[in-house]
Amino acid sequence: MAEAAMLLGAALSGTVVASLLSCLPAFHITNLAGLLVLLSARVEGRVPAELLAMFMLGLVVGYGMVNAVPGIFFGAPDESTVFVVLPGQRYLMERRGFEASVLTGVGSLGGLTVLLLLAPVMPRVLPMVRAIVGPHLHWILGAIIAYMLLSEWPKGSDRAKSPLGRLLDGWRSLLAGLLTFLLSGLLGFVLLYGNLVPVEMGFQNLMPAFVGLFGIPWVVQNLLSQTRMPIQIQGTSVDVTPGLIVRGVGAGALGGLFAAFFPVVTGGIGGLLAGQATAQRDDRLFLISQGTSKLIYYVGALIFFFVPGLHLTRGGVAGMLSILYTPHGPVTYWTAMGVTLICGTLAFGLLLWLSRLSSRLVTAMDYRWVSAGTLALLVGGVLVLSGWGGLLIAATATAIGLIPVLWGSRRMNCMGVLLLPLTIQMAGLGPKVAGWLGLI
Repeated sequence: MAEAAMLLGAALSGTVVASLLSCLPAFHITNLAGLLVLLSARVEGRVPAELLAMFMLGLVVGYGMVNAVPGIFFGAPDESTVFVVLPGQRYLMERRGFEASVLTGVGSLGGLTVLLLLAPVMPRVLPMVRAIVGPHLHWILGAIIAYMLLSEWPKGSDRAKSPLGRLLDGWRSLLAGLLTFLLSGLLGFVLLYGNLVPVEMGFQNLMPAFVGLFGIPWVVQNLLSQTRMPIQIQGTSVDVTPGLIVRGVGAGALGGLFAAFFPVVTGGIGGLLAGQATAQRDDRLFLISQGTSKLIYYVGALIFFFVPGLHLTRGGVAGMLSILYTPHGPVTYWTAMGVTLICGTLAFGLLLWLSRLSSRLVTAMDYRWVSAGTLALLVGGVLVLSGWGGLLIAATATAIGLIPVLWGSRRMNCMGVLLLPLTIQMAGLGPKVAGWLGLI
C-alpha cells in the first residue's frame, strides 16, 4: 500500500509540474524528460526506476491536457498544437479564449475515456497490428506525405487581370507549400546525419528546429500585427452538445491513435487527417477533436510502452524512459492506466484554473510585450538547452517557417523535417540520399 501511494504521489507531482510549465511558450515535455534521464543516469540507483516512470507518466498526462493554453493565449504552438491555434485565436478575438481552451480540455477527457475503453483489448490487438504493418511503414508514411501535398489548395484572390496572373496567384501558395516541405525535409536530413548541439544534449537535436519552424514565426507575426486583445469572457458553460462531443472525440481518437502508433506522425497531423476524413466543418468539433488527438498522441504513445507484449517506444518520452526502465507484466500496465485516469482528472481541473489565469493575463498585458517575452523565452530556451549550434538551427528553421506565414500555405508542411528524412530512411535509401547531399 505504501509503495502504491508513493507511485501515485510521484505521478500526481509530475502532473502538477507539467501543467504549470506547459503554460510557458518555450516549454516542451521532451526537454524536461531528457534532463530527468540525464540526472537519473548520473545518480544511478538512488531514484527507483518505477518512481521515475510514474513521475514521467504524470508529466505526459499534464502536458497532453494543458499544452494548448500557450498556443491559444500567447501564440507559440508546437508541432501538435499548431492546428489548434487558428480556431483558438478566432475564439480569442471573439473574447472566448477560455471557452476554446475548455473545449480542447473536453476533448482530452474524451481521449482518456477512449484509452480506458481500449485498455482491455490493446495487449491482444496491438502486437498483431504491429507485426502486420511493420514492413509497410515506409509506403504508409509516403502516402501521408502525398496526401499532405496534394490536398494543398490554391488560395489566390482571382483578382488578377490576365489568365497568367490568376494562374500565378493561385499557384503561389501551392509552390510555397512544396518549397516549405522540401526545405524542412532537407533540414531534417542535416540533423539526422549531423549534430550541431553538444553531445551530452544530443536528445535535444530536433528541439531548435521545431521552435524555429512553429514557434518563432508565429510570435513574429503577432509582433508585426500589433494585435490588441479584447477583454475575455470567462463563462461557466460551453456552447456544445453531447452529440458534438461524441463526434469530435471519435474523430480525434482516430487521429490520435494513428499518430501514437505510427512513427513520425504527430497528434496535429493525425487529428487533421481524421477531421478531414470525417468532414468536420465546425470550430467546436475541430477544437474537441484536436484536444482528443494530442492527448492520445502524447499519453497513448507512452501507454503503448507499458502494454504487455508490445513495449512500443513511440514518442520522445517513451524512448528516453526505455533507457532506464522496462515495464513488467499486466500489473504494471493496469497500474499505469489507473494512474493516467487519476492524473488526467487532476490535469483537467488545473486546465480550468490556468485558462482563467491566462485569459486575465492576456488582456491585462500589452500583447506585443507578451509576444516579445515569448520570443525571448523561445530563443533563451534554445540557447540554454542546445547552445549556439542549436541557435543556428533555430535561425535556419525560422527562415523556413516564415514561408507559410508570408505566402499563405499550410504550416503542416513544416513537418517535412521529420516525415521526409525518416520515410526515406525506412525505405532503406537514407545513406544513398545523404551521400548525394554530401552529408556522409
